[in-house]
Amino acid sequence: MTDSSNTQTNAGQIGTRTPLASTALKDYLVLDLTRVRSGPTCVRQLADWGADVIKIETPSDGAELGGPRQGPDFQNLHRNKRSLTLNLKSEAGMKIFRQLADKADVIVENFRPDVKTRLGIDYETLSKTNPRLVYASISGFGQDGPYSGRPGFDQIAQGMGGLMSITGAPDQGPMRVGIPIADLCAGLFAAQGVFIALLERAHSGQGQWVQTSLLQAQMFMLDFQAARYLMDGDIAKQAGNNHPTSIPTGVFETSDGYMNIAVAGEVIWERFAAALGREDWISNPDYATGPDRSKNRDVMNAEINAITRDKTTAAWIDILNDAGVPAGEINNIGQAFENPQVKHLGLAQPVKSHERGDTHLVGQPIMMSRTPSHLASPPPLAGGHADDILSTLGYSAEEIVALRDAKTI
Repeated sequence: MTDSSNTQTNAGQIGTRTPLASTALKDYLVLDLTRVRSGPTCVRQLADWGADVIKIETPSDGAELGGPRQGPDFQNLHRNKRSLTLNLKSEAGMKIFRQLADKADVIVENFRPDVKTRLGIDYETLSKTNPRLVYASISGFGQDGPYSGRPGFDQIAQGMGGLMSITGAPDQGPMRVGIPIADLCAGLFAAQGVFIALLERAHSGQGQWVQTSLLQAQMFMLDFQAARYLMDGDIAKQAGNNHPTSIPTGVFETSDGYMNIAVAGEVIWERFAAALGREDWISNPDYATGPDRSKNRDVMNAEINAITRDKTTAAWIDILNDAGVPAGEINNIGQAFENPQVKHLGLAQPVKSHERGDTHLVGQPIMMSRTPSHLASPPPLAGGHADDILSTLGYSAEEIVALRDAKTI
């Protein structure tokens, strides 16, 4: 990102940095105006890869919309950052913010679309004095359009975006997914947009406004189901644990519980039939092709269950994987983190929280050979870096005390 004459960053050094989580983005200064989940998910990607993130918070008791500071949500979303409390509705607070904004490489926000304009911290305003600024906005439904003023919430986007109509068992009504997938995907897409904009800025020298929304993210994540509708007019329905196209794929009973089996394509189908001792299925006209197996899915699944109930989950997983058929246990979250492969991958990483002491958080799922990410610092105390940041901007100790007394910081 730093291979042309136009690529020096705006950041400079704003106070004393937290330990580097990675060296990959170490030259970039990010102002974090986000709250709740979608925005913090975006900024977490930047912080975890080494950007210098200053979280701008409202002067208060340190509470965070969406959960208490000591809660798992806050702790997991706000590691590897610094914190500056700042009243953006005050003239003095806005002056400090503009000083930081003029030095920032990236600003991320997830206000309702009209709020940033009313505060005077929108992209058009800030880019006039910092044309290299990459400004990322996440909203519920987009920055404009007939629904842009609606408040956004993950479950609303799951419903509007079609996901709840294809999740759950048939005829049991719409069902949400067990994680805030619209929030999380919107945050990840926003981070991807920031990376793209920074790469492009290396050539043009210009920043730009990056936009996404919960609704856009949810619609994009329909993926092949969306393509089936757009190309063939096929509107998917709820199918429970049955895969819509790879058959048989789903949840099957064992003597001590359940397991997942995924049979995709004719080669794996033949391996599967042989592993279950039912080579006759291969020539059975009811199961001869994928469409045949789809048409006769219920009968076939009953036959499979009658066989798989005879052995344990562990035994079947060994048999099927040895035969080249994808199969796996169905874990609860505790079992998932105790899984030997998950432990090997190091997803649960230690950190010493200000509020909770020694604990663990979920690390990045990406491995890099030279610039890996790790949990370098816990979520910051509210305003914990104010003195350091403001003194670097030229404020004296007396001025900082006055700002704190006026509740500007």
